[in-house]
Amino acid sequence: MAIETEAAAMDPVAAIALVGALGVGAQWIAWQLRMPAIVLMLAAGLVVGPLLGIFDPGRDIGPLYLPMISIAVAIILFEGGLTLNFHTLRDAAEGVKRLVFIGAPLGWLLSTLALRFGAGTTWESAAVFGGIMIVTGPTVIAPLLRSARLARRPAALLQWEAILNDPVGALAAVLALEVVIVLRTSEQVSGAVWSLVLGIGVATALGGAVGYAIAWAFNRAKVPEYMKVPVLFVLVLAVFAVSDSLLHESGLLAVTVMGIVIANANLPSYEELRRFKEQATVLLVSGVFILLAASLNFSALSQLTWRSILFVIVVLSVVRPVTVFLALAFTQLPMREKVLVATTGPRGVVLVAVAGLFGERLAELGIEDGALIGPLAFILVAASVVVHGFTLAPVARFLKVTAAEVPGVILVGGSYWTTALAEELKRAEVPVLITDPNRGHLRRAREAGIDTFFGDILSEGAELQVDMNGYKIVIAATDNDAYNTLVATDLGPEFGRENVYQLGREKMANARHALPSSLGGRNFAKRATYNELNRLMWQGWGFVVTRMSEEYSLEDWRAQRPEARLIGYIDAAGEMHLVSGDDEVNVAPGHRLVAMVPPEDKAQEARKSDTAA
Repeated sequence: MAIETEAAAMDPVAAIALVGALGVGAQWIAWQLRMPAIVLMLAAGLVVGPLLGIFDPGRDIGPLYLPMISIAVAIILFEGGLTLNFHTLRDAAEGVKRLVFIGAPLGWLLSTLALRFGAGTTWESAAVFGGIMIVTGPTVIAPLLRSARLARRPAALLQWEAILNDPVGALAAVLALEVVIVLRTSEQVSGAVWSLVLGIGVATALGGAVGYAIAWAFNRAKVPEYMKVPVLFVLVLAVFAVSDSLLHESGLLAVTVMGIVIANANLPSYEELRRFKEQATVLLVSGVFILLAASLNFSALSQLTWRSILFVIVVLSVVRPVTVFLALAFTQLPMREKVLVATTGPRGVVLVAVAGLFGERLAELGIEDGALIGPLAFILVAASVVVHGFTLAPVARFLKVTAAEVPGVILVGGSYWTTALAEELKRAEVPVLITDPNRGHLRRAREAGIDTFFGDILSEGAELQVDMNGYKIVIAATDNDAYNTLVATDLGPEFGRENVYQLGREKMANARHALPSSLGGRNFAKRATYNELNRLMWQGWGFVVTRMSEEYSLEDWRAQRPEARLIGYIDAAGEMHLVSGDDEVNVAPGHRLVAMVPPEDKAQEARKSDTAA
């Protein structure tokens, strides 16, 4: 007897809790191991689902299973639309337009041919599934970009293409399905075309109108701050439901348009809305992948033949590269960026969900191989997720289109102290950038050949000109304690609060000036203040980098330099780590300590360097 039949049905609450634990747990383990989270989520769903039979979404969750996936995909696409601010396009705008307007129809055609002659499906199934295959999966691209740390332009190309083509692919499949229905039934072509045009028009208009209405209401304080996220969440569901009732899958287009309108409306509370949606999306993406993997039926996969494997190989190695190269032909994009985009096309949740539904519709129309669309979609998603999940970062490094080989440090505020630290980090081959809205404060850094940004690090200009993906640590080190706190608080969610530091505040020990832990960044250098550090610099203190070894440990270093102020250390991979006051410093042989030392220690270090030279 199969394991699935022996397992008792799980309580729905316990089932949903299991999905959440597996999804978030897989993402956390992937973060610890620095590997693609999607691969672990896929494996976790397969293990608890078809392999062990512990969890069956259809059995344990019941009729809410498919609606849950539909709503989750809608929210994921809406959050994706929220990230599509037109200012972030810049020099990638032409490439995105070509990937959507040329790449989508071209991908549809080539995917249809791959299905017909590779997988051996009928023309009807090939046309419908080929339309769905336009999508490249924002649910997969987002976590891959987060781990691969690509340069700004190729990351923007992949992100915009994935989000914009998701509803386009779903609607292309709807169009093909309507044509098949007309050919197989007595419906009139004019009626089918009219319903399709009406559905797309209403979806676009509805999404745009609600997006503008939200922007108008939020900007004029028509909705209290504590209700903005709930109102937004309810309206997303309403827009999706209304649009989908007019034309199936048009709700995806409606919520995407709604998100793009809000993203470009300059809302004061936009960052809070976006961060909440990002957190919700992490939960939804992990949950949907667990559900889809756990619901896989191995008996359906047994219907596939060797031609199915051929089809997957053709899609990954021929269809995707040809589509991208033809779409981006005669553009100014460097060839290495075209190659990266051409070799990166993972499929995701929308492909599996829509393919399974439309495959059933085709089977109902008497097209026998319609039942193969669901299994074909799953193996395509699994293969593309595994292949691109493990190859994107190495290929990007090989093509030199990553933000930086080693994540760097942003020093906010040009001063004698930050310039000296930046010079030492640069000598240690750690990328470093100094930013300041006062050009005069950057003069010494520019003369030293250090990268600088003239402007406010929180400005839109910094968002457009500073490639934040290349940096991991932020140190707010201006002479304005309030501004340092603002910078650390604002950039904390983006860089991770554990990677954002600020100088000690002058009155931080006074209870009247104490701030809650939710504001500001972490302290370092024994909570030294701006005035204290720069005073030490004027007294002759300086920075030294000392390599640890088996013979020379951290205890030896501390005994030799009791007055030194440890700033951090550089690990074996060349990555900088700052040391907070309450951290336990855990350095190993080969690590290099970065510290401020008194004048006599600095002079001694200089003599050692001269002797070594």
